Amino acid sequence: MIRLLSALASLAFLLAAPAAAAPLEAYGKLPAIEDAAISPSGHAVALIATDGEQRVIAVREVATGEFLMKAGAGPAKVRAVQWAGDRNVLIVTSATAAPMGILGGRREWMLAYAYDLQTQKARPLLRDNEYGMNTIFDMPVVRTYRGEPAVFVQGVKFSDGRGNLSLFRITLERATSHLVEQGGKDTRDWIVGIDGQPVAQELYDRSSGRWSLKIRNGPGWREVQQTVAPLDEPYVVGLGRSGEHLLFASYDDGRTVWQEIDLKTGAPGRAMKVLEAERALRDPQDGRLIGRGGLVGDEDRWVFFDPEDAKVWRTVLSSFPDSRVSLRSWSADRKKIIVLVDSPTEGPAYAVVDLTARKATWLGGVYQGLKPADIARKESIRFKAADGLELTGYLTLPRGREAKALPLVVLPHGGPASRDDPGFDWWPQAIASRGYAVLQVNFRGSDGLGNALLEAGYGQWGRKMQTDLSDGVRHLAGQGIIDPKRVCIVGASYGGYAALAGATHDRGVYRCAASFGGVSDLRRQIGYSRSRSGEATLRYWTRFVGAEDLGDPVMAELSPAAQAHRAEIPILLVHGKDDTVVPLEQSRLMADALRKAGKPHELVVQPGEDHWLTRGATRLQMLEAVVAFLEKHNPPT
Repeated sequence: MIRLLSALASLAFLLAAPAAAAPLEAYGKLPAIEDAAISPSGHAVALIATDGEQRVIAVREVATGEFLMKAGAGPAKVRAVQWAGDRNVLIVTSATAAPMGILGGRREWMLAYAYDLQTQKARPLLRDNEYGMNTIFDMPVVRTYRGEPAVFVQGVKFSDGRGNLSLFRITLERATSHLVEQGGKDTRDWIVGIDGQPVAQELYDRSSGRWSLKIRNGPGWREVQQTVAPLDEPYVVGLGRSGEHLLFASYDDGRTVWQEIDLKTGAPGRAMKVLEAERALRDPQDGRLIGRGGLVGDEDRWVFFDPEDAKVWRTVLSSFPDSRVSLRSWSADRKKIIVLVDSPTEGPAYAVVDLTARKATWLGGVYQGLKPADIARKESIRFKAADGLELTGYLTLPRGREAKALPLVVLPHGGPASRDDPGFDWWPQAIASRGYAVLQVNFRGSDGLGNALLEAGYGQWGRKMQTDLSDGVRHLAGQGIIDPKRVCIVGASYGGYAALAGATHDRGVYRCAASFGGVSDLRRQIGYSRSRSGEATLRYWTRFVGAEDLGDPVMAELSPAAQAHRAEIPILLVHGKDDTVVPLEQSRLMADALRKAGKPHELVVQPGEDHWLTRGATRLQMLEAVVAFLEKHNPPT
């Protein structure tokens, strides 16, 4: 099946499938569809679409295919679309800035807009926030308030020279904001009830690690839960199965537990053990918990509490056999559902499932420049690390080549408390299309695969977290699949650190190393993160690094920049100038250290790019630079 975005075929920016093998830009430009949401009535779909670089917000009627709105967003970083009733589309963007020179310098700030389909006007939210900021924290929440849809956002309100996280209600007719509750210095989250009234607030003191939960108590607030958790602090999940209960998550013997709290009495209710990978599934209108789902191992698991919802989801899954299917949006009556279908042979695509009409309509492929012949096979692998720890990962094999003595690229994920999954991934697919096998290892310290694997990474940054990768190389070499003399390592963020550590610490395994936005100086990076996010960040880093404090000698021992003189292979450094997670300084420090040591290296600085490769042109530039580097130092043939 060839998935074309027929509904948007009239837009000139949509890519046509190439006749020859896909160029790198088919993998490396922005997805053709980045997000999709269906209106409460199910009459229309809102989309974030791109031509690979420029973004367009479009709204199309489901029945007729008629466009109700098309607006060019240009290079703006559009993060999400959602509906507030059938008339307004909420658009969330972000920008890298240092507003008023406050809060520790440049950060990524979120902004929100309400687009009125009737007036064809977009209005920014919180634009009238006196003594506050126009930025939002977390995604908007839509509730029915006094019979009309209203939007609730969390923003900053200043008082006594301090900005506190506060709750605002937006009246959509004119996008005017009303302060509902002003937070204190430790307020971290607000929960809005079914009726549009605030019902709970979460607080966390980053210095002491004290976490607490307060619920509405008449005109004030009453604390009902508190604990001291310097790490692994509890957090609010949201409303429970009814609007009279709240859920918060805590940890019990390494397992995540969702605990109910009665919003009237504050009394604890039933508890539910969940896997760390599971997320809450919510009623599309009032936010009640109706199920949970997530990736468990290599399997997507969806649990719905209502038998009718479970039956509906089984019907949806049966429509797309042999594919991963994830729920993205549904109508108020749950009769029209937007799903993302990830086919192992055709890649990901969006579809609208109409349960009443018993049909599915494709909205379009996420990577429309790719044919089935351009998508390489990705298979799960298992192996043991040198110390016997069972590890898993994924091997992507180049098409048209025998799985024997292949050149290999190791591609460690970021985080490090994250994971790779079995779905389509543009970066390893692009590298495999050039003739390389690609190995992705869920090394110790990875999240979402059981607490034992996560905790096995504590204190192993640059140590066994690193050698887990080279143990994977030795496993594949032992099977004859790859040539151990033709291996390079490439990664981003923590994966970028792993690439640099592969060149300076775990030597003799790789022929070259490429880092995007990677850490090179642990002491400086942890100090930077601490200055922006407080002591909790320091505790998180030192847990993985195994250091007592910033002065611990291990900081230099594990920092690639301090060990640059040990590098024996060429190194490529690519970094976004607007990276606010791992600052550009980290790559410049590494480049300076390599230059002083007389080691071969390249540094590519990308103006306007952030930590997440949000820009189409610079994302493609990164991919082209990495592939050219690989082909130069580790030719695929």
